Amino acid sequence: MDPSTELTAPSGSIRKNHRVAVEPELRRWDALFAARTHAGAGEGLLEILALAGAQDVISFAGGFPDPATFPGAVVAEILRELAESGDPSPFQYAPTDGLPGPRDYVAGRLEADGRRPGDGELMLTSGSIEALELLGKALVDRGDRVVVEAPTYLGAIMAFQSFEGEVASVPLDADGLRVDALERLLASGPAPKFLYTIPDFQNPEGVTLSQERREALVELARRHGLLVIEDVAYRELHFGGERPASLYSLAPDVVLQIGTFSKTFFPGVRLGWAAGPADLVAKLVWGKQLTDQCAGALGQRLLEEYGRRGQLDEQLARSREIYRGRRDEALAALETHLGGRATWTVPEGGFFTWVELAEGDARTVAARALEAGVAVVPGVPFFVAGGGERSLRLSFSQLAFENIEPGIARLGQALP
Repeated sequence: MDPSTELTAPSGSIRKNHRVAVEPELRRWDALFAARTHAGAGEGLLEILALAGAQDVISFAGGFPDPATFPGAVVAEILRELAESGDPSPFQYAPTDGLPGPRDYVAGRLEADGRRPGDGELMLTSGSIEALELLGKALVDRGDRVVVEAPTYLGAIMAFQSFEGEVASVPLDADGLRVDALERLLASGPAPKFLYTIPDFQNPEGVTLSQERREALVELARRHGLLVIEDVAYRELHFGGERPASLYSLAPDVVLQIGTFSKTFFPGVRLGWAAGPADLVAKLVWGKQLTDQCAGALGQRLLEEYGRRGQLDEQLARSREIYRGRRDEALAALETHLGGRATWTVPEGGFFTWVELAEGDARTVAARALEAGVAVVPGVPFFVAGGGERSLRLSFSQLAFENIEPGIARLGQALP
C-alpha cells in the first residue's frame, strides 16, 4: 500500500477515511531509513490494527481480547494494597529477567502445564512480541534462514525480516504444521537458525498441532539440532477437551517457549515470558538490556497478586465461555451465509477461523465487504512466499455476539 493511502468507503457508508500511515511530505526522510525498515510487512499490520480499532464497522480484523474479560475492581484493590504496602519494588526498576515473585508465579503455571523452568531458564518480557524481537536480535544475522509456518503470525514475519533474515516457510493442514514438509526443507538447504510455530489454535488458521506431530517434530528437531520456538499465545484459551502436551514439556532441550498474558490478563499490562535453555535465555536477557531494560514492575506485581488469589483462573474460565459462544455463532453464520461457496477451519480455542473461498480474490472480497461495513483480513500478508489469494482471516474474539451473524451475512454478499 502507498504510504499516503487512506482506506475509504463511498459517501454514506459505515466506514469513512481511516488513515493508516504517514503523510506524503514525510517521505523526505526516506534516505535516512535503515534497509531493514523496508522489509515490507509493516503496512499490512498497520492496516489490520486500524481496521480492528475502527468504531464504525463490524470488524473481524484484529485478534483483540474482549474488554468484557478484563479485570476491574479486583485489580484496583490490588493496586491500592501495593501502594499502601510501603514496598517500593512495584514502582521501581526491576531485574531484566523479572522480579523473583512474578517469575516464580509464571514458573508455577508452566509447571502445571508439564514442565517447570529451572534456574536461569525463564525471563519475563514485555509481551511475546518483544520475545520475537529479542530472538531476532540475539540469533539472526543478515541472510540467516528462519522457518515459519505458512501462513503465520504477521508480527513474527516482520520481526525476523527486520533483522534481514531469510524467512522460509512450511505448510499447514488440519493437523497443524506439516512435519514431513519441514523434514524435506531441512534436507534441502542451509540449516535454519530456528523454527517458529504456533501449535495451539494457530494465528491465523485456528488449527492445532496434533499430539502425534508434536512428538515427531521434537524428534526431528533433536536429530537436526533445530531450535523450536513455541508460541503459546492462545494455549490457555481452549474450548474444552484434552489439550496436547506443550512442545516445551516434551523437549525443553530444543524448545524455547514464548507466551503472553495479553490475551488472558489484559493487553494494557505488557507482559509475557520466554522459557528454554539457560544459555539461550541469557542471550535474550542481554538483548532486553538494550531495549526496555525490564518489563514494568507494577504490571508484574499486579499479575502475581491477581494470579495467586485465583482470579486469573476464574477470568480464564469466563473468557473461554465467551469465546466459545462466539466461535459457535460464527461457524453457524458461516454455514448459513457462505455454505457451498467457502470452507473454514473449526478452532478448538483461541480467536480465529480461516476461510477459503471457492472462487474469487480475497482482497477484492475484503474491499467489497469494507464498503458494506464489514472488516476482514485477506490472507496474503500471512505468507512469506505467496499464498492466501483466496483466504480470509476472521477473528470472532472482540465482536459483540449480536453483530457476528449480521457481519458474516454482509461478508456473504461480498462473495462472487
